[in-house]
Parts: sequence; C-alpha cells; structure tokens
Amino acid sequence: MTNSAPQDKAPQGPTANAMRRALKRARDGVALDTAEAAVLLQARGEDLTDLAASAARVRDAGLAAAGRPGVITYSKSVFIPLTRLCRDKCHYCTFVTVPGKLRREGHGMFMSPDEVLDIARRGAELGCKEALITLGDKPEDRWPEAREWLEAEGYDDTIAYVRAISIRILEETGLLPHLNPGVMTWTDFQRLKPVAPSMGMMLETTAERLWSEPGMPHYGSPDKEPAVRLRVLEDAGRSSVPFTSGLLIGIGETYEERADSLFALRRVSRSYHGIQELIIQNFRAKPDTAMRGMPDAQLDDLVATVAVARHIMGPSGCIQAPPNLVDGEYTRLIGAGIDDWGGVSPVTIDHVNPEKPWPQLSELAEQSAAAGFRLEERLCVYPEFVQRGEPWLDPRLLPHVRALVDPETGLANPDARPSGLPWQEPDEGYVASSGRTDLHRTIDTTGRTSDRREDFDEVYGDWEALREQAAPGMVPSRIDGDVRSALATAADDPTRLTDEQALALLHADGPALDALCSIADDVRKSMVGDDVTYIVTRNINFTNVCYTGCRFCAFAQRRTDADAYTLSLDQVADRAAQAWEVGATEVCMQGGIHPDLPGSAYFDIARAVKERVPGMHVHAFSPMEVVNGATRTAMSIRDWLSAAKDAGLDSIPGTAAEILDDEVRWILTKGKLPTATWIEVVKTAHELGIRSSSTMMYGHVDQPRHWLGHFRTLAAMQQDALAKGVEGFTEFVTLPFIHTNAPVYLAGIARPGPTTRDNRAVVAMARLLLHPHIPNIQTSWVKLGTEGAAEMLRSGANDLGGTLMEETISRMAGSSYGSYRSVKDLVAIAEEAGRPAKPRTTLYGEVPLERQEAAAASDGHLPELLPVLD
Repeated sequence: MTNSAPQDKAPQGPTANAMRRALKRARDGVALDTAEAAVLLQARGEDLTDLAASAARVRDAGLAAAGRPGVITYSKSVFIPLTRLCRDKCHYCTFVTVPGKLRREGHGMFMSPDEVLDIARRGAELGCKEALITLGDKPEDRWPEAREWLEAEGYDDTIAYVRAISIRILEETGLLPHLNPGVMTWTDFQRLKPVAPSMGMMLETTAERLWSEPGMPHYGSPDKEPAVRLRVLEDAGRSSVPFTSGLLIGIGETYEERADSLFALRRVSRSYHGIQELIIQNFRAKPDTAMRGMPDAQLDDLVATVAVARHIMGPSGCIQAPPNLVDGEYTRLIGAGIDDWGGVSPVTIDHVNPEKPWPQLSELAEQSAAAGFRLEERLCVYPEFVQRGEPWLDPRLLPHVRALVDPETGLANPDARPSGLPWQEPDEGYVASSGRTDLHRTIDTTGRTSDRREDFDEVYGDWEALREQAAPGMVPSRIDGDVRSALATAADDPTRLTDEQALALLHADGPALDALCSIADDVRKSMVGDDVTYIVTRNINFTNVCYTGCRFCAFAQRRTDADAYTLSLDQVADRAAQAWEVGATEVCMQGGIHPDLPGSAYFDIARAVKERVPGMHVHAFSPMEVVNGATRTAMSIRDWLSAAKDAGLDSIPGTAAEILDDEVRWILTKGKLPTATWIEVVKTAHELGIRSSSTMMYGHVDQPRHWLGHFRTLAAMQQDALAKGVEGFTEFVTLPFIHTNAPVYLAGIARPGPTTRDNRAVVAMARLLLHPHIPNIQTSWVKLGTEGAAEMLRSGANDLGGTLMEETISRMAGSSYGSYRSVKDLVAIAEEAGRPAKPRTTLYGEVPLERQEAAAASDGHLPELLPVLD
C-alpha cells in the first residue's frame, strides 16, 4: 500500500510525551478523550505495536464476554447493486454511473426482479445467507429516467422497490437482506424494518468542510452532510434497527476530525445500543474519478485507526476491516483489534471496489488461524441482536432468521441452507385476546404488578447518555421580560404577542400569573361563552403490548409481562356497545404498537365498532398508529387514512405529539415518530376531512420555550387548514406529565411533573396563542383531579374532556384521580368553577336528546365498574 496520511492542517506530529501519556492510558484501560485519540491515530513503529497490543486485549475481553473467545466472524453474502444511479457526486466513487452509460451497456435504470433473484438463488445454492443490497441515494430526485422506471413498475419511490425486492428475496430464496439504500428517514426505517434484519450506512466522516467546501470529496453531495448522516444513525437506533456504520479514512480529514468521527459513532452507539459493527475502510484511489491522484491510505494509518476505534468502542463493539482492501496484511488487522471480516462473496464482486477481488474463504481461515483465531460464519444481523429478539427483529422475519441461525451462539448454522419462506401469511388477521384484559378495572383495585418493565435497563437506551442529553432541560431557565407590556398586549389583542412577550408570560408567577389567567378567561368567555363542555365517551385501549420504547410511558408492556394484554375484536365491540347503552356518543381507541398486529388491524377495529354500534363516533388511532398501519401495509399515509375512513374512522386523537420539538422529543421517546412526520399525518388527515384534537404533554425535560414553539406550530397548522377550507383541529388538550411510574422519572432524568404555576400558565397561554384558530381548550381531570381541573377552567379552559368510563394509560403512570367520572362529577367540576356544564359531541356539536337521556339515566358510567379507591 502507498504511504499517505490525513491532510493535517498542522503537519507536526504529537510530542513524545503526549504519545507516551496516551499510550499509557490506553494500556491501563482509561477512557480516552478526542485529543488523546487524535494523538494515538498517529502512532507508528513501536508506538503502534504498543497501541495495537492494548487494543487486541480489549477485543479479546469482549469476545470472551460474548461467549466466542478466539473467534473472528464473516458473512457469506451476495452483493446486489440494485441501482448505480445516485443523486450525489462523491469525488472518489466509481460505483455510481449515469443513465446513458447504463443504456449503452444494455442495463436498466434498476436491476430487474429477475436479475436480483438470479444472483440471490446462485448465492443460496452456494450456501450464502446474506443478500447485501447496495444502491445510490434517491436516484429519482436527480434522474428522470430513474423516476420513470419506478413509475412504470408501480413503485412510489426507490424505498418501495427496495422493500418489494427484499420480500421476494426472503420468500423465493431465504437469503436475509442487509440494506444499504443510503440516507433514510425515520419513516423509511419503519417501511424497511419488517423486511430486513439489518441495515447500514457509512458515516464516513464528521468533517463538515469535506462536504461544504468546493473541491472537497463530498462537495455537491446532499446526502454526505455529516449532520444528515448522524441523524440517520440516530433514527436507526430509535427504530431498533441493527445497524452497520463506519469510517472511510484517508479522504482528506485531519486526525482530529477522524477522532471526532469515532466519538460521534460511540455517542450514537451508547445512546441506542443499535450499532452492530463499525467498518474501518481505507481509501483507495480509482481511475476516472476526481480523486484519482490522491494517495491511498497507508496500512499504518488503517491499523492505528482500527486500534483507536477498538479502544473508543470498547470490548462490546464489533470492528471490521474489508479483507480485500488490505493487500494480504491480515495479521496486522487482527493484531489491531478487529473481530470481523465483513461480507465475503463466492458469487459476486465488490461492486464498490471492483478492482479488489474477495479473498478465498480458505485463505481467510488460514490467515485467521495463523493469528490464533477461528473463522466462523455469522448472519447479516449480529449474534447479540439475534439473541435480544424483540424489538430488534420484526416478528415477520423471525422464521427466516431462525432457519439459518445456531440458537446457542446466535451465529450462522453452518449446516443450514437457505430456502424461501413466506414473509407474511396472506390472510393474516387480528390477533386473539390475551393477558390481563381486565386491567381497565383492576388498575383501580389490584393496581399494576410492578412499577417498571423487566427490561427497564435495556429497552430505553443508555440512561447515562440520556441524562447528559437531558441536563439542560432539568431546570427551566428564567426569562426576564417586560411582563406588564406583554399583559397589555394580551388583553388588547393576543394575536399580536411576540415570541419575547409570550416567553415572558409563560414564566409569569404571582400577581402577574393571576392577571394572565384573568385575561385568558376573558378571551375564553368572548370566544366560546361560559358553558363548560364535556362528552360521554369510553376509552378503549385495545392493547398495551408495545416495543417503541417511549421513556415517559408506563403503559407499554412486553408481551410476556404480567400486566400485558390484548383485546379481541369482539371485546372491543362489546365495550363500545356497553358505552352506547349508557349514553356515549364516542369511543376513543388507542393502543400500543403491538408487533403482531397487522397494519389492517386498525381497519378491523373501526369496522367492528361500526358494525356493532353504527351511530358511535370512532375517535381513534394516534399519528404513531397511523404511521405504523401505513408502513405495515406498504400504503401511503394518505391512502391508509382514506381506507381507515372507509372502515369507519371518524376522527383521530392528536396524541403522540408530546412536545413538537425534536430536541425534547428524542429524550422523551426512543422510537416514536419525529415532529415532521406527526405534522404530515395530521395535515393529511385534515385534508381528507378527518378532524383531530391537538395535545401537549409538558413538565418533564422541557422548558417554556418548547411550549411556545409547540403552540406556534399548532396555530400555523390550523391556519393552513382553514386556508384550505378544512376545519382541522377540534380542540387543544393539556396533558400534564404524570411522573410516578414513568421510566424517564424513575431513571432520575425528568422533573416530577409540572407545578400548579406551570399548569395555569400553559392553559392561559394556550388560550391566548391559539386564539382565535383553536377555540376549545381542554383540561384533564384524569391528571389534575377535581380542584385542579376547576382551577384550569378559571384560567382559560372551556372543556373537561370525557367521562372516559375506563382509563388505563394515566393510571398505569401513577395518576391517583381514577379511571372515570360520572356526568354528575363533571357537572360538579364546572359548578366549582362557577359555570354551567353542557354535553357535546366529538366535533363540538349538539348531543341528540336520546343520547342525553341515556346518559342521564345511567349517569354516564358503566354499572359494573367498581368504586374508585382514593
């Protein structure tokens, strides 16, 4: 290999003292910082030998702890270049081409299904178990020919084709797809996770200048922006996708930039425990590229980077170096701490480095043995993730993985031969009822079995990393603004409040807070009058089995947990019928993201209610559930919502919003949909005539500036809806954070919910900042109790929500205010606030007299419900 080093801005190397200190810290197992890592990346000669030896000891400790001491792994694979078109223009790449060249060579814009399956079948015949699907980023965004090909074949985008071809590979060959489609969104991960056990994308580097400055390797390539690529790695972790990433070294980065890249990978790995391996790949210059004159990364550089990566990632990290790019220097890479050789194919070339053939497996085994290691085959998904199971492996992939895995080790079963298996039963239906289906009653008597899930320490990510991330939000900062001026503006015209004034009011306390609430109450009276509205409704949480990993949620359970349950369709319909008998006009139905529920199950639920009780308003399915249904059925969000509407869906709850700011959102939720996707779902629903509520959960790791941003977002969405001639939001619902059993509180990260001051300020400012676009502001008796709800009615709220009849989510979190309120109870809350009460429908219309009479006869609650225990 030729000698080259990173293009350092400061060419002088580290001092001998700095190198000695860094080497000693590495030998002693002390955590390195970025500066020390940058020093060690420059180790050469005896220093490099010392560094590699300590890295190898870290690797060996990790292998022993994993139960595979002395083992180096590889994956027997086929390389499928699904398309060589790309919207990026990386200056070193020979994989990517242009449509004209593909046509001249007799190729299509994408490989056809027949071409893909031919390669996959040949691989299966030779015992390969992985189908490595690699392609350019979003070619349809740059090349009309790619878009035309996809449209002609019936695919909305490249990801849709990747999903479809992965299913065919699973069903017709039994190979396991490992997907490398480049930059993916959170929604893309939801679409692809059910069809691939693992995915990957190289980080390459965090050096932004290599992307932003003309003449640099990634200039002109939108998908190579480091922040974009780090977001992909985080979305993979949030989605519980086993993910491969790594560095491309020697493309002009400094040692400091390379060290920063390694620490960025460690941060993501530590936060989500989802990076299954790091590839350290050395740059090789190729003819006919802009970087053809750039020297190759030198072997010492590669060895040092592998060793430093091992020290940074620790014993549990998996480090790979491509064996076809090291010119036979296998021993040095093993000695530096690798434990994997990556994918090796007996069928296909390395299409990214076509000039470098794969080594023979016999040679790789011999070289590994010479270094004291045994070569063993793994699957594309690493053993640790196979053994973790849910949520890392989708249930629809389990039969395919189990057919090829050694259950004892999680490695590949050497005797297994791939064969096609159904990816999904064609007539898959709603699952049977199971578990603690009486939880809606017994949560008020027996209570929950324990205060946390058994997988508390694993399912939510790394609590220490999260604690660091959340620290800025633990103590809200004070804002010193002109409160008097802001109050005057609010009283005169709340639509003229500036962000600075709004923040000052959100921080108001004492007499200023009293004045704010009085102004909000006046605006309420002029907008909607004195009536306190309520609805006779029943909550039906049809399952609490969920693996999303929301850190604020005490409702979600694993399927094996003592408190887990799932209702059958008949049980859902029975509960709706019971509610109708006692005067309900609405059922509100939401559930966990159960891995066994097909995307069509939501249609079945809505249909079951409508068939049993045709007059019942079905208010159901949060935006998270909508996305889950859409991705599981391979439908667009618009098409899925249209189908749900046809099945009986009338409106959707605007839950799953929490705080519409990803800074806070990714602390609160591990795998829930991002802000932009929530907005997309709700806007699409509104355009289809499906109205929704809006919500905000506050008082955890948030600050008033986040509340302000949330209100501004909702107001803008409603203004947009009204401009389009659609009605949009029905109301805004305040959801104070219930901390008692919330994982993020039990881990010592979140505050213990909002204060009374916070609650009053949020309700009052919701009234003012959403005026006049969202006229109804709802307070939650479930979370605040009678006195608290009455206080909110004096602070700008005009609605009490529903009787509920059953409520499990807040009660599981530790709310002490019970699971239902009778009509008389809600009227009493209104009277305590000095106001009359009035029933309403979901859309704030008049309740038919027949419904009012039924509610009055039963007082709006089910007779079999037991008294609430104080």
